[in-house]
Amino acid sequence: MWDIVMSVARSYLLPLAVEVFNKVRGVPKDVADIEEELKRIQTFINDADKEAASDETNDDIQEKLKQLREAAFCIEDIIDEYMICDEKNPLDPGCAALPCEPVDFIKSLILRLQIANKIHDVKSLVQGIEGKDGLQSRFPLEQRPSSSRGNPNVIWQNLRLEPLFTKETEVVGIDGPKDKLKDWLTKGRKQCTVISVVGMGGLGKTTLAKQVFDNKEIVGHFDCHAWITVSQSYTVEGLLKDMLTELCKDKKKNPPLNISTMDETWLRNEVRRHLDKERYVIVFDDVWNDYFWHEIKFALVENNQSSRILITTRYDRVVECCVKNSSFQVHVHKMERLSDEKSLELFYKKAFRSDSNEHCPEQLVDGEVLRNDSNGCCPGELVDISLEIVKKCDGLPLAIVVIGGLLFRKGEDEWKMFCQDLSLELESNPELDSIKKILSLSYNDLSYNFKYCLLYFGMYPEDYEVKSNRLIRQWIAEGFVKVKEGKTSKEVAQQCLAELINRSLVQVSSFTIDGKAKSCRVHDLVRTMILGKIKDMGFCQFVGGHQHDQSMSSGISRVIIGEQDQSVSSGIIRRLTIASSSNDLVGGIESSHIRSILFITDKISEQFINKIPAEYMPLKVLDFENTRLYCVPENLGNLIHLKYLSFRNTRVKSLPKSIGKLQNLETLDVRQTSVLEMPKEITKLRKLRHLLANMIYSFHLKDSLGGMIALQKISTLIVDYDGVVIGELGKLKQLRDLSITNFRGEHGNTLCSSIHKMQLLEKLYVDTDDDNEVIDLHIMSFPSTIRRLCLRGKLKKFPNWIPGLKNLVKLSLMCSSLTDDPLESLKDLSSLLFLSISHRAYEGETLHFENRGFRRLKELELKYLYNLKSIIIDRGALQYLEKLQLSEIPQLKTVPSGIQDLKKLEVLNIWFMSSEFEQSIAPNGGQEHWIFQHVPRVILLAGLV
Repeated sequence: MWDIVMSVARSYLLPLAVEVFNKVRGVPKDVADIEEELKRIQTFINDADKEAASDETNDDIQEKLKQLREAAFCIEDIIDEYMICDEKNPLDPGCAALPCEPVDFIKSLILRLQIANKIHDVKSLVQGIEGKDGLQSRFPLEQRPSSSRGNPNVIWQNLRLEPLFTKETEVVGIDGPKDKLKDWLTKGRKQCTVISVVGMGGLGKTTLAKQVFDNKEIVGHFDCHAWITVSQSYTVEGLLKDMLTELCKDKKKNPPLNISTMDETWLRNEVRRHLDKERYVIVFDDVWNDYFWHEIKFALVENNQSSRILITTRYDRVVECCVKNSSFQVHVHKMERLSDEKSLELFYKKAFRSDSNEHCPEQLVDGEVLRNDSNGCCPGELVDISLEIVKKCDGLPLAIVVIGGLLFRKGEDEWKMFCQDLSLELESNPELDSIKKILSLSYNDLSYNFKYCLLYFGMYPEDYEVKSNRLIRQWIAEGFVKVKEGKTSKEVAQQCLAELINRSLVQVSSFTIDGKAKSCRVHDLVRTMILGKIKDMGFCQFVGGHQHDQSMSSGISRVIIGEQDQSVSSGIIRRLTIASSSNDLVGGIESSHIRSILFITDKISEQFINKIPAEYMPLKVLDFENTRLYCVPENLGNLIHLKYLSFRNTRVKSLPKSIGKLQNLETLDVRQTSVLEMPKEITKLRKLRHLLANMIYSFHLKDSLGGMIALQKISTLIVDYDGVVIGELGKLKQLRDLSITNFRGEHGNTLCSSIHKMQLLEKLYVDTDDDNEVIDLHIMSFPSTIRRLCLRGKLKKFPNWIPGLKNLVKLSLMCSSLTDDPLESLKDLSSLLFLSISHRAYEGETLHFENRGFRRLKELELKYLYNLKSIIIDRGALQYLEKLQLSEIPQLKTVPSGIQDLKKLEVLNIWFMSSEFEQSIAPNGGQEHWIFQHVPRVILLAGLV
């Protein structure tokens, strides 16, 4: 019997064990292989998308691309699963010799075996899609010229030609920009000057440039003229040939007979010969490549004849390249969207161009009367619909012109139907292809990761302004941002956002004081383009809540509350945006591939919330911001892949202990909640970078906070009486942003020691929460990286280390009780843009802004200074100040002398000052009212004394 058992073991079990062992041992190599395979597939999909954008692809290829995308999703999931497994249970060949738990060892083996089987399956899947000869042979892509960045077709050529033949009478809203460009072209210095017109596709850059170029005054001012269309596809040799041909044509000469055989050098010399001693104007229309200037600059002659070069581009980077790599002066005109009034005027021109203009009604736009005398007459029943359509076009001339032309001579019912389904029309109506084409060009020029970053805006509602930090952290959590040597993931993500802004695909809604994007959005029509893309790619599914965002639900598959709509996408869905409180939300969607869930409804289903930890294990982003969430599921720790978790502005009061299992969590946001005490288990989160809260009690964290070595931001930590937690902070070498409150004077030395170790610290907020406590920091070597500093508490004297902070951008002093004027110490800070002195921070009677001081300061706040009697601003001080706030300074009876010299001041806030002060600035009879008459915006709030 024993022999039989041994024989079976040798014949069957041993080979099986060897096979299992080999599979498990080969998992790391297999994972590396599929990582390379993923890169190859993504590159191919990206190239295929560009090809599809320039030519119609057949249904078979589209289906295969969909299969490839889903295979890529599966590979991503396998890689993520392996990373978790490897971190949690590293399989050491010598484990048998170590005190390993047998159960854990067996579990690890089983997990790795499952991963090995999944890798085998996905490889077979990819091979089946590719066929025997590979992707390129099965789906051949057209080879482009090496210097080409696109493949224009007939539609694109027509789009480029249309603005070149637009009559002046058909153009609306460019009078101001046109006059500006004419001045730049005809006036100014004799040296050659570059003029750039920058803006998103469809804003009318080419139309504006052509109207100026053809102007009689411009034609007569220059000796020779050339209009060169560059676009995405070009060669340097081709551009030089075009220039030479146009210059000869302008002089009514034939181009050289051998032009077709000339090389670059010969062509460049011929162009220079034609331009020499001539006052020339050359327009380079639709420039995409930032290397363009490098390639063309040596063909242009600097001959001191007041020559001009005009460039139109979507990219700020093109202009920056001109500035950095030439001695030419550069002027930049940024195209803006049309106002509501001008948009409506243009729309009427196109939609009612042949109707009689008699007895046209007047329309009110922003409170102003718009007469339709010369713009076409809108029937009364179409007025409201016109306004709604124009609003959806959001000032984009291309959309207004195309839609106006489409609705020309259509009936009222057709207008109403079109307006209700505008997003769907843009997606499916071939007569609107030009809008999609123009908007898609910039998208198609993006790399794979950049495309995903842009598509993420499609998860948010229409017209939603998303905070840049929120967006960047979600991108990082999703893995869209690839870390580069010498840069953090945040820095790379910020560069990505800047690039999307630079390409005019993303609009900045608000800026930080140092000019970075604070919040941003996408144009409605760009968003419509995005929704079309994410529907095809399985990138995101919008669930429920039709009333929240009509354009989203009509541009992408959706689920109606309580029942699944017939238009639900088939295949893998990667992300969910939830806009419904229904319990039956996503019954038809496979949960095992969902990476992100974003809630955009205040009411949410408790039943669905409780399902998330059990059914959506691969989640990386879970965002409950602004929802009425009351309780967090106890088994939240099941979401071991989670990297971004936000409960911001919810009703949550506490976090479960299982949060300590979220070993991959990078961002935890509990701001604007009732969460004050963090469970001690949170200190197990070794990868947590951002711990965001209004207040955090340090009692449970003070002995182990130093173990959270990845922390980059913590706000706001309530220091315990013994101050032990301040010593723990010194272990957080990656900390960039630190806010503490309840600081006590005896904690000073410990805090100084901890700060000395934080060589990456950028922001520091210290609050005593007691007016009698003193902040006395003696720091010999303060981190030079500090950009923002706020001290709220008494200072014995002005800290002598603050003037040494050469990178300091924002400084706020509160409750400092300083008696000596601090401005003398601060005036030479070269990076300072914002200064606030408030809440008895200064107890003296005079503040003196000396000549040449505060050269870059943009914003100044002086508030709640109860002893201050005079403010003196010397001529030459505060020359770049844009915003000034004076609030509750009862002893100040007169307007600060020198405000009249602040030529860049745009906003002046005067709140609750003395009655004498208010009388002196009264519009009628105030003796000092003239001092700030040059300020565009003055806000007065009266009533202090």
